[in-house]
Amino acid sequence: MRLGVDFGTTRTIVAAVDRGNYPIVAFHDPDGDTHDHVPSVAALDRGRLVFGHRALAAARDHGAPLARSFKRVLGSPEVHAGTTVRLGETEVPVVEVLTGYLAALREELRQRSTVADQLGATVSATVAVPAHAFGAQRFLTLQAFRAAGFDVLAMLNEPSAAGFEYTHRHARTLTSHRTQVVVYDLGGGTFDASVVGVEGTRHEVLSSVGLNHLGGDDFDQVLADLAVAAAGAEAGEALDRTALLEECRQAKERLTPQSRKILLEVADRAVAVPVGDFYEAAGPLVETTLDAMEPLVGEPGEAGAELSAVAGVYLVGGASALPLVPRRLRERFGRRVHSSPYPAASTAIGLAIAADTEAGYSLSDRLSRGFGVFREGRAGQEVAFDELLSRHERVSLEGDVVLSRAYRAAHNVGWFRFVEYVDLDVRGEPQGALLPFADVVFPFDAQLQDGRDLRDVEVLRVGHGPWIEEEYVIDRHGIIEVRITDHDTGYHRAFTLDLAAGS
Repeated sequence: MRLGVDFGTTRTIVAAVDRGNYPIVAFHDPDGDTHDHVPSVAALDRGRLVFGHRALAAARDHGAPLARSFKRVLGSPEVHAGTTVRLGETEVPVVEVLTGYLAALREELRQRSTVADQLGATVSATVAVPAHAFGAQRFLTLQAFRAAGFDVLAMLNEPSAAGFEYTHRHARTLTSHRTQVVVYDLGGGTFDASVVGVEGTRHEVLSSVGLNHLGGDDFDQVLADLAVAAAGAEAGEALDRTALLEECRQAKERLTPQSRKILLEVADRAVAVPVGDFYEAAGPLVETTLDAMEPLVGEPGEAGAELSAVAGVYLVGGASALPLVPRRLRERFGRRVHSSPYPAASTAIGLAIAADTEAGYSLSDRLSRGFGVFREGRAGQEVAFDELLSRHERVSLEGDVVLSRAYRAAHNVGWFRFVEYVDLDVRGEPQGALLPFADVVFPFDAQLQDGRDLRDVEVLRVGHGPWIEEEYVIDRHGIIEVRITDHDTGYHRAFTLDLAAGS
């Protein structure tokens, strides 16, 4: 059986491939209750890491320190293999937490799920990352799934997967004139939006935008602040903040368009937060997502022209179920706004569709960030920037994309400072968040190709040097491998991510 696994910030949802259907997998917790997800949490229970429902039980029964939303750590530009997650007074490597959680998820699937008796020896899954995930997040996520025992069929961007679910559910809205879907994906920790072009079962991501640190967790924080203010300073001093945030999340998810008050408990004191006050305080968060979408759909006054080819704006992600979100989007986009009937599960369903070889769906995705290099110039006196892969470069699920460049070296060594970036300015220089990808010194001089440390070697212009080829391979998971070869001597170097250095 093939699966679609949506590892989310607050919960992980799994959908199965079942003869053209994509049911949500249910899990049984230690108390015998059934859930449509596994909580994305970890706890340190008497010196041992436990995860999911067992972590919640350990926190409840033994006061075990809990780490919620640890996936948000992966969204940091500085994340690397040595990054840690705090559990009480203990720092645990995020790689250990992530791999342990996914191994526990695999065990839950095998032992305590509605598909336990249908899984074979291999658990095959299509997985996802936020559209604007940095390379390190993609690499760490992929490696953790593999280390946990999953056979990873493909790794998609989350809104791209949701585009599959839209086509599966709303195919009749797509016409010869309206061939695009705008996916609005507001999850627990991130926001992404993508324009997906659709032709039958063929999907092409045309453009994406995203915010790595805005999601449902932030709405919970707003509601918690209002509750504490309503309870008064004295109640706030005795506050269990973690428990209150969980209560706020559950109360937020119960809201309907008819709700008028949100009842909460702050340090044993009952408070009522008017829904209107919550929406007013949370409104700027929704506006921030709309501002981020502007490059995709244009200014509000110009949206008609931009949206002429759009069949629908599709709301997915657990936080998009908050009534304020579709209300604000309909004010802007009108009747073409469609809310997924399973907003929290839309990505998992789309991933299951992608895993279904009989469905015939295909995807041409794009990199969400550019990839370039700062090089030595004028014998080391200046540094020039070259764009290598545009953020609009296509990635295919069917195979690797290979790009190369060749030239005569003009220096004794080449210092390659590879980076990821959001976009380029008018001068061709990177702008926005800049992430070091790898820092490589390559010996063009054959006498230096003996493995020595080249960082202290003076950069000299030598004129007619060896024939150098740079090759860049983007695999179907969006991970880039770099190969540099001296064709005169055969010396070469190949690498993906220098995680040990934090890049």
